[in-house]
Amino acid sequence: MADGVVGIVGAGIVGLALGREITRRRPGTRVVVLEKEDRVAAHQTGHNSGVVHAGIYYRPGSLKAELCTRGKAMLREYCAERRIPYDECGKLVVAVDEDDVARLGDLEARAAENAVPGLRRLDAAGIREIEPHAAGLAALHSPYTAITEFTRIAEAFADDIAGAGGEIRLSFPVTAIRETGGGLEVASGERTVRVDELIICAGVHADVVAGLAGDEPGPRIVPFRGEYMTVVPEKAHLVRGLIYPVPDPRYPFLGVHFTRRVSGEVEVGPNAVLALAREGYRRSDVSPRDLRGIAGWRGTWRMARRHWRTGLRELHGSLSKRAYMRAARRYVPEVGPGDVVRAGAGVRAQALDLDGTLVDDFRIHRLGRVVAVRNAPSPAATSSMAIAEYVADVIEGKRRD
Repeated sequence: MADGVVGIVGAGIVGLALGREITRRRPGTRVVVLEKEDRVAAHQTGHNSGVVHAGIYYRPGSLKAELCTRGKAMLREYCAERRIPYDECGKLVVAVDEDDVARLGDLEARAAENAVPGLRRLDAAGIREIEPHAAGLAALHSPYTAITEFTRIAEAFADDIAGAGGEIRLSFPVTAIRETGGGLEVASGERTVRVDELIICAGVHADVVAGLAGDEPGPRIVPFRGEYMTVVPEKAHLVRGLIYPVPDPRYPFLGVHFTRRVSGEVEVGPNAVLALAREGYRRSDVSPRDLRGIAGWRGTWRMARRHWRTGLRELHGSLSKRAYMRAARRYVPEVGPGDVVRAGAGVRAQALDLDGTLVDDFRIHRLGRVVAVRNAPSPAATSSMAIAEYVADVIEGKRRD
């Protein structure tokens, strides 16, 4: 990565962490972050649950396992430096039946390989010591799983970029990427920016923007809406930290869970419902163009054939508060449908391969002067600073993508 201009498409937490990392490594390099919205952290970064993951779930040796561990440590230090809230409230992963207990053992072995700090197995009495109102047969306790405010972190990264002479160019939706003599021209309608290197961190639009740079069609991004409930204040004291189910290994989603926010509120969620628009935060949000893209990808139909029953169950939970809370109250029985109100939603940019496989690990493509982050779901926010290091290494030839 020589001195010059590096463009970054996307001002979410990953794109901004990359901009910060490049300005730190190469002080003579000018960074220009191009964002289609009028603010940073407008989409996935600003709509997630604020959890800083400890690395329990991820396949040992995967990028997720490596970068989550490294990223969590970096993020904790950064929050301390910037006085951004960072609360190690801890997490319970709770088994409520014998099938869960069997899977909990596999999860414990995986977490041990990932060197998750302080992890311990609890019985039912141990669960109640940590979370007096939780129910379960057994659990894993991760005391250093934390909560923070990722929007504030992203804004701090943006300040770091600006302080180093970089630029955050808002309201700049990228419509074309063209090779020019010795560089690239990135266009938004009639407006253009010339860069020497380009990094695409476009979230739910990652496949579309990567396609403008000549990348392959797959994996295709399929949007999943994650809807949240907020526990009424009178019941918020029933949850001290984070209470998660044992995840279904068939899916990259973690299941509906209880999350305490740094504000003191307690949320339940998210579910995972196929959205009808890439930015489909509401059930009424429908984009014919996005639907054509989803339906036109053969992987979508292959996924649907495998998982249609789960899809219907998630849809039922989206439409019915009672159905939504039926699973959640297995973990905290005293919180029922009458104790929650509908809150916000986020959209997960889930990459889907042509064979119908939901891509689990981070996926990064190199195309000459362009690096495209094609899949960066959770724990991307936790891992953002480590992802930035990794991608910068790819650009410098220190790592292979």
